[in-house]
Amino acid sequence: MATYAIGDIQGCYYTFQALLGRIGFNQEVDELWLVGDLVNRGSGSLEVLRWCYEHRNSLKVVLGNHDLHALVVAAGFVNAHKGDTLDAILQAPDRDILLTWLRHQHLVYQNESYLMVHAGLLPQWTGDQAVKYAAEVELALRSDDHLSFLAHMYGNQPDSWNDELQGLDRLRVITNAMTRLRVCTEQGVMEFSFKGELSDIPTGFVPWFDVKNRASQDKHVIFGHWSALGLQQWQSVYALDTGCLWGGQLTAMNLETKVITQVPSDPLDKPIKLKLRS
Repeated sequence: MATYAIGDIQGCYYTFQALLGRIGFNQEVDELWLVGDLVNRGSGSLEVLRWCYEHRNSLKVVLGNHDLHALVVAAGFVNAHKGDTLDAILQAPDRDILLTWLRHQHLVYQNESYLMVHAGLLPQWTGDQAVKYAAEVELALRSDDHLSFLAHMYGNQPDSWNDELQGLDRLRVITNAMTRLRVCTEQGVMEFSFKGELSDIPTGFVPWFDVKNRASQDKHVIFGHWSALGLQQWQSVYALDTGCLWGGQLTAMNLETKVITQVPSDPLDKPIKLKLRS
């Protein structure tokens, strides 16, 4: 029995299957932790989503920004972006089953050893608080009134946490931190346009995990989202987005041993070449 955390798949179905073969995944005894961005930009978004739904009892999934984007596009609140590969999902006969399952996934998942989030945590949040705040968004996504949340989910404001935040502003800050955050100020003000390497971070900002006295420092945090960061295994931070979509690799980490397994991007996934990484 083994537990594996896998970085951003983003519709790279063939690469995903190759990685599962490399680690010898056995759905009867093994468990996969998927760090979000299951879909979009690779050519196999529908296939990835169907595989995940079929194997849902062997998965722990947190939602990424591309997964939420798929839900918003499917609801008709925004048009698909250039480079999106969501049409197959939107036109599939089982789209409602798949998308309903998707919006019932976590924003944060935690066990006794690890905490998993797609992007990051604000410096004021302990791990237990992050789980509690994530549950507020999860409740909104899973409710009969989930369209009201999706209709107002997008936006960069407010850009920092305040315990007094309420309503949609509160849910938007939580969602943005957990699915979009890369860098922030020491006070936790988020910046969303930066997608580059550590050496290029704008003045006044630091990686969210490097904020001094971050309240979640006692947690072993697994995340993805930041492909330019690449594979990182620090004392308590594990970055697993290794840019499969961009011709890089797809990465799995055995949570019991911390051993890394990688496979190269499969040309059949036809990654979309864009100027900006996402």
